[in-house]
Amino acid sequence: MNMEELYRILRTGHVQTQGIVDTIADPMVVLDSSLCVQNASRSFFETFQVFRDETIGQRLTDLGNGQWNIPELQRLLGDVIPKSTAVINYEVTHDFPSIGRRTMLLTARTLFHPDGASHSLLLVFSDATDRMARDRAKDMLFGELRHRMKNLLGVVQSLARQTPIEGRTAEEYRDSLLGRLGALIDSEDLAFAEQGELGVEQLLERTFAPYASGGANTVIEPGPPVQLGPRTVMSLSLVLHELTTNAAKYGALSDPEGQVRVRWQVEDGKLHLHWAESGGPAVSAPTATGYGTQLIQSTVSYNLGGTVELDYPQGGFQAEIVVPLGTASQSE
Repeated sequence: MNMEELYRILRTGHVQTQGIVDTIADPMVVLDSSLCVQNASRSFFETFQVFRDETIGQRLTDLGNGQWNIPELQRLLGDVIPKSTAVINYEVTHDFPSIGRRTMLLTARTLFHPDGASHSLLLVFSDATDRMARDRAKDMLFGELRHRMKNLLGVVQSLARQTPIEGRTAEEYRDSLLGRLGALIDSEDLAFAEQGELGVEQLLERTFAPYASGGANTVIEPGPPVQLGPRTVMSLSLVLHELTTNAAKYGALSDPEGQVRVRWQVEDGKLHLHWAESGGPAVSAPTATGYGTQLIQSTVSYNLGGTVELDYPQGGFQAEIVVPLGTASQSE
């Protein structure tokens, strides 16, 4: 075998090895014992939108805008080669140049060498931003479901207490209570089901249906026609359900003489919805922010891109919800 054939074999092996590395989706770099980058995969350059000449030969801590310049991370990586340890899923959340705020999980191991004398380590980056966001959303959903189940049982109890029994037979009471429970189930389905557009008035009517027993305990003032898309219907329904639940448990709807009055208008390209309670127990501002309040605020802010103001005058709780018409569209 002459030198030319040997060179060809070595080059072919190198190209094949680099091709294997570049096929792997997760970004990878090879570091020496001083944490300088010896090589990097194609996905590393593509993920972080950097060039080879600004990466190879640089210390890990000098890359980008110093996102890896973390003393704890340096200490852990420094132990990988001499102590034959590993770094598993070290989390770094940072505003990276070119790609914005991301959460990366870093895993480092000593690069394999047949003689066991490797002085390099392989560092793999896994973008966990979307997965963590889904996990947080899932945790929020489970917390919301627990909270809603607790509230739902409280509302059922409240409906049973408030359904009139005077002058009624047991069958009439049963039918009346089951009718209100059916309306409550309908409003629960509305909060989670995918559906077409729905007007603000129709949404309020369906939300109030379990509490409307022929009296004036819920009042929907006439307003301009505003159609809500499916995602907006679901989010706003959650908010209205929470407000109605609280009114039934603690506020105006817990008193036969109490009343909830809702009105809305469109101003400056935004839907303004005003909720006002009266005639119920005396109101005082809570000393701590409960889960229901957090749910209302987060749903309006993050899901609807709007704002919400909660007020606690002694005469009755009030809320002002403002939603951009990019989320809720006014009818022609």
